[in-house]
Amino acid sequence: MRRASELALDFLNGLGERHVGAQIDATALAGQLGGPLPDHGEDPVAVVEQMARVLDPGLVASAGPRYFGFVVGGALPASVAADWLTSAWSQNSVLHALSPAAAAAELVAASWMLNLLDLPPDAGVGFPTGAGLGNAVGLAAARHGVLAKAGWDVEASGLYGAPEIRVVIGGDAHSTLLTALQYLGLGRERVVRVPADEQGRMRADLLPDALDHSVPTIVCIQAGNVNSGAFDPADAVADAVAGHPNAWIHVDGAFGLWANVSPKLRHLVAGVARADSWATDAHKWLNVGYDCGFVAVRDATAQRAAMSTRAPYLMQDHDQRDGWEFVLDSSRRARGFIVYAALRSLGRNGVREMVERCCALARRMAERLGSVEGVEILNDVVLNQVLVRFTPSDGGDGDAFTRAVMTRVQDEGEAWMGGTTWQGKAAIRISISNWSTTEADIDRTVDAMLRAAGR
Repeated sequence: MRRASELALDFLNGLGERHVGAQIDATALAGQLGGPLPDHGEDPVAVVEQMARVLDPGLVASAGPRYFGFVVGGALPASVAADWLTSAWSQNSVLHALSPAAAAAELVAASWMLNLLDLPPDAGVGFPTGAGLGNAVGLAAARHGVLAKAGWDVEASGLYGAPEIRVVIGGDAHSTLLTALQYLGLGRERVVRVPADEQGRMRADLLPDALDHSVPTIVCIQAGNVNSGAFDPADAVADAVAGHPNAWIHVDGAFGLWANVSPKLRHLVAGVARADSWATDAHKWLNVGYDCGFVAVRDATAQRAAMSTRAPYLMQDHDQRDGWEFVLDSSRRARGFIVYAALRSLGRNGVREMVERCCALARRMAERLGSVEGVEILNDVVLNQVLVRFTPSDGGDGDAFTRAVMTRVQDEGEAWMGGTTWQGKAAIRISISNWSTTEADIDRTVDAMLRAAGR
């Protein structure tokens, strides 16, 4: 364990200057790691050293300051250290009886998260693997809530013969929302889509046409479009849904919900608190490292009804918190420890400053790139997302050229960002959500991109 700590610190100390992308693929690495399973065990120190040596070229510096792909956060020092302790303690946070310590950390971290994100203080809270399963938990609670109001016990009777649920989403909803509906038997193709505007925001003025007041309804809104960073207009959506006799609003806020921590950004999430459930990630903007999500449900009873299990052998103390009543998994890692450590080390002001700094850095990148001829910023940079497109000087294929610029930057290793298609055009998608990213990192990345484009 001491040797592992030394190797981990060596990696972290060099993180800011290492080649950002991987330099070998999994097939080649597996050839070095693999072979027949040994008949006899090996020295643990030798195993750890071999792993660190062989796997290093395949490691992505995704926790580093110039990784801008997939809305990946870094890992705060306090959360990394707490995660080491979490592994050493090896607590199963399924039941209070298994770990009062894990239950206590979740209880405090849950309270702090609700307060920080300005959500109802008595909401039910769970810490799933990420916002994707957070969406599944929130939508399971929604399924319970609207069907219970219609007189149907979905946990006991399933969906066979149940009243049909109408699910309404925005035209540019994230794929994990559809996956959650798939998990829950609500169908990814049965949704009613409300068209989105040019920034990916749900057209709330068209929402009334998608509502049917005669059936149970779940309306899903997005706080932070994964490409543009734009927000569905939560207040207008809540107004449109207010007259429905049996409706539930769920918010997919994987990274955008964190705008609520900043007075400068809070207008983007106006009305979000009027929803019934919310999902976000701690491993994105809270920078706790992987994996940790967050889900909150206004009606904690609905959440527990949708999630909890009963068995004679379970030692359940109903005066204490049992973690599995709030998430899909039972035996699980005690994620409350790392959330607690991150929040305690940052404080409210530290979280706010981190979010605001990332947004300021996104604007800096957009301004620098957008000032160069042949470089186009495709989105309104309202948060931490920047969409960039390059046009070749000879007027050729902009899609192919944009992808080529991205590949050159990735290959050079100075920075890493992914690609996407936005409004029918190829674009480079940049997400800035790392606590350690500085203005110097932004400038180095812009220089690398312009160099790759021959500008």
